Amino acid sequence: MNRRTTTRRLDPRPVSRPVRRTLGVLAAAAALLGAGLAAPATASAASGSGQLTDLVNPFIGTENEGNTYPGAAVPFGMVQFSPDTGHNTGYDYSENHIRGFSTVHLSGVGCGLGGDLPVLPTVGDIGSTDYAKYAAEFSHDDEKASPGYYKVGLKSGIDAELSATKRTGVQKYTFPATDKANVMINAGQSLHKTVHTKVDILDSRTVRTAITGSGFCQDTKQYTLYTITKFDRPFTTSGTWKGDTVTEGSKSSAADAERNGAYLRFDTSKDRTVEATTAISYVDEHGAALNLSKEGGRSFDSVSGAARSAWEDRLDDVKAQGGSETVRRTFYSSLYRSFLAPNIGSDVDGRYTGWDQKIHRAKGFTYYQNWSLWDTYRTQAQLLSLLAPRESRDMALSVIRIDKDSGWLPKWGYGTVETNIMTGDPVTPFLTNAYQQGLLKGHEEDAYRALKKNADGVPPADSAPVGREANKQYLADGFAPYIKGREHVKPGDSDYDHGASATLEYALSDAMLGQMAKELGHKGDAKRYAERAQNYRKIFDSSTGFFRARDASGAFTGPADPAKSEGFHEGTSWQYQWLVPQDLPGMVGLIGGKEAANKRLDSFFAYEQLVKDPAKTAREVWVNGPYDYYNADKYNPQNEPDLIAPYTYLSTGQPWKTTDVVHAALTLFTDTPTGMTGNDDLGTMSAWNVLSSIGIFPVQPGTDTWSLSTPVFERVDVKLDRHYYPKGALTVRAPGTSEGNRYIQSARTDGAAYDKTYLTTEDLRGLRNLSFTVGGEPSAWGTGADAAPPALK
Repeated sequence: MNRRTTTRRLDPRPVSRPVRRTLGVLAAAAALLGAGLAAPATASAASGSGQLTDLVNPFIGTENEGNTYPGAAVPFGMVQFSPDTGHNTGYDYSENHIRGFSTVHLSGVGCGLGGDLPVLPTVGDIGSTDYAKYAAEFSHDDEKASPGYYKVGLKSGIDAELSATKRTGVQKYTFPATDKANVMINAGQSLHKTVHTKVDILDSRTVRTAITGSGFCQDTKQYTLYTITKFDRPFTTSGTWKGDTVTEGSKSSAADAERNGAYLRFDTSKDRTVEATTAISYVDEHGAALNLSKEGGRSFDSVSGAARSAWEDRLDDVKAQGGSETVRRTFYSSLYRSFLAPNIGSDVDGRYTGWDQKIHRAKGFTYYQNWSLWDTYRTQAQLLSLLAPRESRDMALSVIRIDKDSGWLPKWGYGTVETNIMTGDPVTPFLTNAYQQGLLKGHEEDAYRALKKNADGVPPADSAPVGREANKQYLADGFAPYIKGREHVKPGDSDYDHGASATLEYALSDAMLGQMAKELGHKGDAKRYAERAQNYRKIFDSSTGFFRARDASGAFTGPADPAKSEGFHEGTSWQYQWLVPQDLPGMVGLIGGKEAANKRLDSFFAYEQLVKDPAKTAREVWVNGPYDYYNADKYNPQNEPDLIAPYTYLSTGQPWKTTDVVHAALTLFTDTPTGMTGNDDLGTMSAWNVLSSIGIFPVQPGTDTWSLSTPVFERVDVKLDRHYYPKGALTVRAPGTSEGNRYIQSARTDGAAYDKTYLTTEDLRGLRNLSFTVGGEPSAWGTGADAAPPALK
């Protein structure tokens, strides 16, 4: 989930487990008794247009550490124009003051990042230069949002509206009648650490800034964001500030780690509206100006309408029928969030700043950035490969370009820098997924060379990435050691701090790379990686029957209790034991066969309680708090290590239990600000909701395998790109599906009986209709000897 314990809560006081559970029960009650009653307004809800954007609630996940943002963006846009209320990741629904509307946000990250250039309209004299003090009070009664649009009425009497294009944020302020209507452009404060800022008032309509910063959980290499803001009318006067000093008439100001900005004053005695467009660039001032020239110059209403149309075009690719209003709203809101990232990183002329901090030009593709790979490789990458294959291709090419520019593949990349947050080797299944989905045509060997270098080595000491940090020991001994107290050589997380889970992640990636090597004809490599994919066995402790960390000497270390987290990243052995998608039959054999595995799965999911009351079990047994994923022996649907765990039942001969668990987990998604399961992590949890609701899930991330479970909708029509999917569409039907009628009795593909619990991408390319017959009791469907997804060979 990309969280640091030091930045988790605004309130540092610990919250006890009973209190957390009480909060969970109350949240569940609110969701069940008044679904959506407490939900904030969406801008389109009152319009009655009947469009799919009407179903999207951008406020979902803005409370209880979902860390989403409600502001304006277009699909994959460079700009995310959204209010910041004081929470370390931007917006918290429980706050009632806005510090500014800033240009950069990421959906669901766990640490402070972005928030560059918070702009706020004010009235009266210029007082404090600290946005925590001049912040504007507001009420949610005066706030609304929809895809590409945000509006709020401030207590000062100002209405603020936001929209966006790919590389610009457009703002419209309606002031009271006054000769002291101000716009505060704050370059020196953001969600991350600023180390140097510069502000220039170029003329009576235009302000330029350069913001150099670092951070995301820990300090990283510095990056610079360039902005230019152009107003639709001249300001009457202006000035700058540095620290506490405000200088009227000043045209320029520069500062290091100090408050720095500009104020612009307008006379709104007659014309009360002020509009402005802010363009950004990660390249240079010229890039920001080009982006403004290309995408600016339109009225606010024009931009807002175009943004809404762009989102309608995206959402319209998936048409779901059936389900309650709340289920449909949570589904389309999740689909919306799935398209928020990765983000365009290149300017309109194709230039971008590479990870070598040099300027490059993308030719024949759009360059993307922001890579939460430890999260997205499990769900969102696959959803985008299905629904946005052309953009997914460019995203994969961008990751390959990072290796070309900087010498190594990314782990967790923000903007133009590596953060090294999270562990393992997530870039491998991300790129092998792109390969398996047919997105790397003509670039297969380039990708393979980069992946092989990453899998067989460690980045140089003088480079920013850590890569597979424990690879030397892993290649020699078959496991990544857990070394307590080892000093971090580079900023970010360390695989040595989480040796057991890092071993499982390495082995998973080896399996996926082995498949790619085999298909490309690299037979020796394929054999070697396939053997390494079995390294999960090296950390299996037969005395406990669970995976367990080993120290540098090879001895098992840390608590023998599998419900303890030592050696595992954001989880326990109970939660990581199912992270062997490359060889579930082998893992099942280690713990004693299918009967033993099913007993353990039933305990893990609290299955007896689950079938009696799914929603209550999800709220009270599985989920104890937004960051409470340590030292537990139960399923945690809020965090990435467990995302594929419910589908393990497909490999133990009890596929109906997958549906039971998945549908219980889906109750955690509600149409309220608390309606996210943990951090969204750039669309990861949202994509899980979308795919699981449709009934097609990437059970072996990094391959072309899609597992099947009962859809929550009676019919879903998915529009597909004919270049990648010749049929151009897929219809999934499950007539009569409901919570009481959720078990698959039979399945058919284009009318032919189908008994397996999975499909391949090649199957999907030739398929037009997938239909399920459902009933109120489990059946023998999917229980045959060859029904389960096969182990990789």
